[in-house]
Amino acid sequence: MKFLIDNWMLISIALASGGMLFWPMISSGMNAGALTASDAVQLINREKAVVVDVCGADEFAAGHVAGAKNVPLDRLEAKLTGVVKNKALPLILVCASGMRSSRAVAIAKKLGYEQAQSLGGGLKAWKQANLPLEKA
Repeated sequence: MKFLIDNWMLISIALASGGMLFWPMISSGMNAGALTASDAVQLINREKAVVVDVCGADEFAAGHVAGAKNVPLDRLEAKLTGVVKNKALPLILVCASGMRSSRAVAIAKKLGYEQAQSLGGGLKAWKQANLPLEKA
């Protein structure tokens, strides 16, 4: 016990540095199932994945993944089956940061799109990977 009291500062530094070592694993676990930009490109090219942007119309017009279809998140449940008829194709859901698209994955899976995935980091990650954007 005396050792703990005498060395409380060293112990706290050791615990803090251990926490910092585990932080990348913990934070990447939050985006489990999210695609990287390069994985998304491979799905689009190899498996003819359909890209659905769940941003609002103004955000979509400002820039989106080439060939993406726009279905705002608040209308996704009502409109997705009309926009993407083949539920067997992989579905990539995209938004500005990846937050709305991760919510959209749950909606898409509820509608029967078992291969629905979110683009981790959203359009921000797409831009950082220097991938092309279309503007409407």
